[in-house]
Amino acid sequence: MRLELEKYQEELSQELDNILYYWKHFAVDEINGGFVGKIDNYNNINFSAPKGSVLNARILWSFSAAHNLKANPEYLEIAHRAFNYITNFFIDKVYGGVYWLIDAKGKPVDTKKQVYANAFTIYAFSEYYIASQNEDAKTMAIKLYNDLINHSFDDKNGGYFEAFNREWKSLDDLRLSAKDANEKKTMNTHLHVLEAFTTLYRNWPDEDLKQKIIGLINDFLIHIIHPETGNLILFFDENWQAKSDIISYGHDIEASWLLLEATEAVGDEALIASVKSISVKIAEVSINGLDADGSLWYEYEPAENHIIKEKHWWVQAEAMVGFFNAWQITNDEKFLNISLQNWLFVKNKIIDYDKGEWFWGITAGGEIMPKEDKVGVWKCPYHNSRACIELIKRIGN
Repeated sequence: MRLELEKYQEELSQELDNILYYWKHFAVDEINGGFVGKIDNYNNINFSAPKGSVLNARILWSFSAAHNLKANPEYLEIAHRAFNYITNFFIDKVYGGVYWLIDAKGKPVDTKKQVYANAFTIYAFSEYYIASQNEDAKTMAIKLYNDLINHSFDDKNGGYFEAFNREWKSLDDLRLSAKDANEKKTMNTHLHVLEAFTTLYRNWPDEDLKQKIIGLINDFLIHIIHPETGNLILFFDENWQAKSDIISYGHDIEASWLLLEATEAVGDEALIASVKSISVKIAEVSINGLDADGSLWYEYEPAENHIIKEKHWWVQAEAMVGFFNAWQITNDEKFLNISLQNWLFVKNKIIDYDKGEWFWGITAGGEIMPKEDKVGVWKCPYHNSRACIELIKRIGN
């Protein structure tokens, strides 16, 4: 097993370098500054495409985290570029928070305050502070945290409201993407607010922040994780009434390890024990989404008894980490074998050895999804680089 783990670690280290090589080679925008907004599946760059705050925050996080794993001045240089671009063009200097979308030249074109995007910027600034020790990054992360507490936190029922206009007023359309339900609270946003606050807490051990992290963990334990099935509920109204029964296999397995990471960060031993048990339960039910080749399907729609058998890149990345985490908790080798099998699927089907990076995914029929981006508002270096970084560290320990 030790030899197999060392091989896993070595392959992931090489793949991390490959992923980041692609981003620094293709995604740097030498015409307009920052990073390009869109590259298609065949590496055709669209220099006029708008640029998303999530994409830029995830670039900053990925290169900062990679530098924190193995110091590399080229990674840090890209991180500096990303930080400077975000602070110059995405931060709203008047009302606080970050814009959702800017055009290729840096002009805001969608100024809504999506809490998800603000969370990722906190996450990225916090990781960048570890890499650079740039005090401005820490100060700005704390400022964005206070923006969310002041405008998005639900004092009555707990949790965070989904989105606002530029001035932090209510919106009719709260959706993160066209496929989402138009509801006031979502699992996805809460998961990444938790992730952001956890990383900020490592730099800024503020007591109120600690309590907000514990509150988020309890939101998952009480409201978001279905008490019977162990799957995550995706959408809610302001009173935490469930508004969806769709099962997202990727989010389930992702939450299984991010919840434990957050709980360990605040150091509550009773809560850690409880969350470990929940993490294993989520991993167990996620096995229902596995195909025979070790890959994880996209979603299940219970009302129609329909599995969406697409295999998206980010879902596989989260499966690699989530099942490995379950093995670390239980020592049950079935979880380790699933992680290894999933990595084998990624090597065989998801990595683009010709043009670089990972394909968006594989169709239910086993074909590459050709019309999806390599770089875009949602196609970022975050899930796959984070899986590599997380597993390299876990195997090393």
